[in-house]
Amino acid sequence: MSDIIDAPPIDRIDIWNRDDMEPRIREILDRTVRDRVKGPYAAKTDEEVIAMLTRYFAAEGLADVAISDVSRMAGGASKEQFAFLLRHGADQRGERLVLRMDPLEAISQTCRGREAQVHRAFADILPVASVRSIDADGDIIGQPAIILGFVQGVTEPSQGSGHGVSGIGTRYDDWADKLAPQFIDALAKVHRFDWRTADLSYFAAPDPGTRQAAIWQVNWWSQVWWDGVVQPVAMVTYAERWLRENAPVCDAPVMCHSDLRLGNFMFEEPSGKFTAVLDWELAHIGDFHEDIAWATQRLFGTWTDDGIFLVCGLIPRDAFLSGYEAASGNRIDPAKLRYYEVLNAYKCAVIDLGQAMRAATESNNHQDIILTWLGSAGAVFLEQLVTLIRET
Repeated sequence: MSDIIDAPPIDRIDIWNRDDMEPRIREILDRTVRDRVKGPYAAKTDEEVIAMLTRYFAAEGLADVAISDVSRMAGGASKEQFAFLLRHGADQRGERLVLRMDPLEAISQTCRGREAQVHRAFADILPVASVRSIDADGDIIGQPAIILGFVQGVTEPSQGSGHGVSGIGTRYDDWADKLAPQFIDALAKVHRFDWRTADLSYFAAPDPGTRQAAIWQVNWWSQVWWDGVVQPVAMVTYAERWLRENAPVCDAPVMCHSDLRLGNFMFEEPSGKFTAVLDWELAHIGDFHEDIAWATQRLFGTWTDDGIFLVCGLIPRDAFLSGYEAASGNRIDPAKLRYYEVLNAYKCAVIDLGQAMRAATESNNHQDIILTWLGSAGAVFLEQLVTLIRET
């Protein structure tokens, strides 16, 4: 018998068991397929938002509810977002809030209950928007929604060159020295957080010392692909197989933000102080290498005039990796980092070529044009998949 045949299994995880997934993620993905036929989805008018919120806060027990100053917020290819002012009998001065609610179908199908729990968990650790209220399954509002406190700040300098689109291509230039240390510190704090001490009932944790952290992610995003694929792509199928066969062991799962990058933090001008870490909707418990690999993607970075790549437009890659190690106490495994670079390229290809195109094709989103535009980025990630796997 060969040594390979006689070798003991790495762990008990079946890398081809597609049902091995967080229960709440499975529920959200199944709901997406079930509700897809309810389209087309129409963007909400200000009047409709006012009616929804008035009904919601009245159901919460507030008297004399008055919703005003409603304004649609820019961005939001995943969620429909509105800023508004809430007044009621006990507070006539009013409170500025933000409504984030699910369209019928988005580029990433996620859980508002998970988002609320992770916001609350990090309230005293990082600058995050406060959670005012949550309708996790849309029982009252009619769509899954979260209502957050309004936070002042910008996601890119109001003055300067290199303004990007949707967190792509922004240059921070002289702001980088102020922002880069806070960005690294935020990642380190997310990964040092003891998730066992928080109310995270919407979450499940992969077993330590197994490949489950990686396989859960592969199962999540491969399910998104097969549920939403408009046109099959051979490289996506091949990448899924590679990811299953090369899944690494995660010894100590940590909280992962899963989308901490350029455009997903706010800061005040002129101090540069972070006012909010944004978009926690993809947060899960997994391998910290996933967050590091996500931040270092070329799409989210920029280059200096002399050709040096800056992670998220802030800091050279080597300095970012060494700075993260110093701040977090974690040691980056180059092989695991490369694996999660492949996984993240796969995830982005699935989002751009699969879910975004499906939502646009079905007219189930309020931003069909942006979703169709995202489809053009799919080729970028297919090229990355080819290059990364070939180099590995």
